[in-house]
Amino acid sequence: MRHAPPWDTAWAPFRYAWPLDALEARFKFGQNLAAGRTLATQWAAQSPPTPLPQALLPVPLHVARLRRRGYNQALELARALGRALEIPVHAQALRRTRATAAQTDLDRIARRRNVRGAFALTPGQNLPAHVAVLDDVLTTGATLAECTRVLKRAGVARVDAWALARAPVGR
Repeated sequence: MRHAPPWDTAWAPFRYAWPLDALEARFKFGQNLAAGRTLATQWAAQSPPTPLPQALLPVPLHVARLRRRGYNQALELARALGRALEIPVHAQALRRTRATAAQTDLDRIARRRNVRGAFALTPGQNLPAHVAVLDDVLTTGATLAECTRVLKRAGVARVDAWALARAPVGR
């Protein structure tokens, strides 16, 4: 990493490897919400960094992808984690301004380009000073970094990046 990430603290308690990667794929792409609940339960059992954020903001999906998938996996994880840690979820705080290509087969530079300008703060949001942006997997950090930039430009003092798992370097 050439530059420090824009977020203040990152928390990704698991390594994205077998068997977690298989379970996460069933959740994300296989319509298996029970797998998502299992993942969220395991995540909530880990020790989160302190201080806890005042709100969880799931990375939004574009409406077209949300229609295809039927749910936002980051939102499902945020709801379960928020309940377990007693942190409110601001599901509509961020919005995706345009459809982007799936990040899966893109390299680091392409991922950054792919999400640049793809997120915005939903008008009328009154966010607390400390939030965590939440996603399922942290690979290069491009998505969470772009969301963090949007929030910091909007005046949020502290933005943490939370993900269920961290992908191994080079993935």
